[in-house]
Amino acid sequence: MTTPRVAILGAGIMGVSTALFLARRNVYATIFDQQAEAMRAASRWNEGKIHLGFLYNANSTLSSARQVLPGGLGFQALVEELTGTSIRDHTTSSDDIYLCHRDSVVSPDGMEKYFYDVSRLIREHPDAARYCVDVSDCQVRRLARQALAQVTDSGEIVAGFKIPERSVATQWLADQFAAALKAEQRIETRFNIRVTGVSYRQSAKSSRQWQVNSSIGDFGPYDYVVNALWEGRLHIDHGLGLPLPERWSHRYRQSLFVRTSTPLSHPSVVIATGPFGDIKNYNGRDFYLSWYPTGLRSESHEILPEAPVLDKSDTDRVMTEMFDSLEVLLPEVTSIRDNLEQIELAGGWVYAAADGSLADPAATLHSRSGFGVSSSGTYFSVDTGKYSTGPWLARRLADQIKPG
Repeated sequence: MTTPRVAILGAGIMGVSTALFLARRNVYATIFDQQAEAMRAASRWNEGKIHLGFLYNANSTLSSARQVLPGGLGFQALVEELTGTSIRDHTTSSDDIYLCHRDSVVSPDGMEKYFYDVSRLIREHPDAARYCVDVSDCQVRRLARQALAQVTDSGEIVAGFKIPERSVATQWLADQFAAALKAEQRIETRFNIRVTGVSYRQSAKSSRQWQVNSSIGDFGPYDYVVNALWEGRLHIDHGLGLPLPERWSHRYRQSLFVRTSTPLSHPSVVIATGPFGDIKNYNGRDFYLSWYPTGLRSESHEILPEAPVLDKSDTDRVMTEMFDSLEVLLPEVTSIRDNLEQIELAGGWVYAAADGSLADPAATLHSRSGFGVSSSGTYFSVDTGKYSTGPWLARRLADQIKPG
């Protein structure tokens, strides 16, 4: 029995998780990425929401919730298995507060019904007790007027809900994944290399042998290829003649990553549902803040989007607009702003097999039910869907790669 050679394109959470799962099964892999290190793009710069499905309340069919739920419930256990590190001290410690905006594409009552239905879905799932907190008795509570007033005094917010979702500090977790990758002798890393395509030839044994084409030459042969790229995935698939999704979008988003000089008790908040923003309080001092209209820096429907040209002199304006927009709705954001110790504006591409405006209730962007792994022989292409579904998909994919 021979050990297969595997090429993995992309060193984000999906690619690194796949490489680590394979290595633990004595399968050697080579991972390619255009960055200088693993986990340096979108997998490092996001809010780290460990999805249970509540965010997709504009998709009342529950198809998105059903799709993201297994990955969210299993996220902590899978990540801790791969990194050998507990994430407990680096996840939000209290429930999210979902605030229904006056211009939400879902009404407060519609939101409440959807939350009730998702809660039932969670309670019925056999892995409900494996989440970051036990959600086997998952309940969602609508905030009374007095409780809502403690979070916001804005007339733009018409309802609030307490939701048992958690988020993980992605910068910290990115460093844990990168360390696990470096420590694994069965994984070869090829950084600072831009993959331009994948080609193949038929071997004498009637199996495909793959080559990875790059900015500095070709690599291979490989028995398997896993395309775990993010904004570049469709371009590689298209070069092999594989079918593309009916619709897609690439959005380059930036958010604020903040450390305060003193611990603060601001809750983690999601302003729903539409082109609004959110805040994550990971440990009292480390925060994530976003305001969608300001942070959306580029949008493309091309197969391979062009890297956005970001004017660094514009950074102060973007930071100011994000704080200003959030403060209108959440006055306690002022305490974060007044106690800044470190602040960074950063982000990356967000891919979705969907499009439209978040302000449009009919936009397919409100759904995430079509992601997963597709294959052509021993070539696998992965639409990760959400950050928190990456490790779960990676384990399932690793199960399909067998010794020859």
